[in-house]
Amino acid sequence: MTPIILVVDDDPDFRELVAEILAAEGYLVRQAASAEDALDALTGEPVHLVLTDQRMPGLDGLELTRRVRAASQPPEVIVMTAFGTIPQAVEAVRLGAADYITKPLESPAALRQLVRIVLGESVPAAGTAANKFLTRDPETLATLALADRAAVTDATVLITGASGTGKELLARRIHNKSKRTDRPFVPVNSAAIPGNLAESELFGHEKGAFTGADKRRIGRFEQADKGTLFLDEVGELPEMVQAKLLRTLEERTVERVGGTTPVPIDLRLVAATNRDLEQEIAAGRFREDLFYRLNVVRLELTPLSERRGDVELLIPVLVENLSERFGIPVKTVSDEAMGRLKAHAWPGNVRELRNVLERALIAATDSEISVGDLPDLGDPGVTTASKASPISLAERERLAILEALEKSGGHREQAAKLLGVSVRTLYTRLKEYDIR
Repeated sequence: MTPIILVVDDDPDFRELVAEILAAEGYLVRQAASAEDALDALTGEPVHLVLTDQRMPGLDGLELTRRVRAASQPPEVIVMTAFGTIPQAVEAVRLGAADYITKPLESPAALRQLVRIVLGESVPAAGTAANKFLTRDPETLATLALADRAAVTDATVLITGASGTGKELLARRIHNKSKRTDRPFVPVNSAAIPGNLAESELFGHEKGAFTGADKRRIGRFEQADKGTLFLDEVGELPEMVQAKLLRTLEERTVERVGGTTPVPIDLRLVAATNRDLEQEIAAGRFREDLFYRLNVVRLELTPLSERRGDVELLIPVLVENLSERFGIPVKTVSDEAMGRLKAHAWPGNVRELRNVLERALIAATDSEISVGDLPDLGDPGVTTASKASPISLAERERLAILEALEKSGGHREQAAKLLGVSVRTLYTRLKEYDIR
């Protein structure tokens, strides 16, 4: 079933921009100009996700979140907030929102990725291309083989590796090859949960457990019952939560905050971290007994800097992936640009490679990506035009519009499509920046 998303914002241009980004991903998108309109809409067809602005006239995003999450079968909620109101967004998470995202959007890709995570869908951006682990590296191939052998058991798995190496992708591979493949895969980013909310997020809470707990909430462990719980960045969990996690793994039960009756659970746990947990134990920040509970099958992902042969393997697949997403023709990569990409150390791993290709693909005006289309990779001895002084966000937007108009030959509908905005929004910006 195609997920239905309700976008709530009193700014029509921003609301339409968000709606168009999500509609382009194949979601069914509905719009509401106020929290009151949103509540009316929710009485009609079922909605899977509500994406709401935090500040609106009348009922604000916090109150909308509280009311939405009070339903018997509530949709997920993401709160959109300006940088100055992040504390209110954290409060929305306490009221039941799945997460928040800042306005203006960092990028359409960031919004798409967050929506996929909240809806529990596969995220192709971080690990490899097209949801497959593309590698020729012998060490990585051996890791994948061990992961496949572990998948058919119920053994707890600990995945280690730097950020951007594809830990969640590997966890999904394990789930998909397990006997639990038709059951839920529930990803949790421990680093994104405020410390005071982690216990309730993971284990749930009973009505009245604390101020604002006006109903029972089922935690991620219970949501993953019969399936797989992916606990990403497990090294970020507070010490109190580490202790409760250990007890949960040992007893195979969860106890909700404010509860007295243990709830049996049956799940497969896959944990991941980019930290050295042995060092964290030595520093007193991670429990040694929990580490041994998690470290049953250890899978370590090699950074991209140590599997250089995979860069050339990944590039054409990622470019094809991105071209399909943007709705533009697939571009080749010039020999000089390929040489520059292969020479880079890629400290941000596959995630960094994908982001660089995304920017280059948008910047390229010909049928191939040239070295001039690449952003400054910061490599020694390399100079590019991107070392210019920082410019304002408004100027960046103006230049992006001019570039899109140039690429589309002045065709405004095509330019709007390249920018990921509506034609009406483009006309508004053309007038604002006096572009003729």
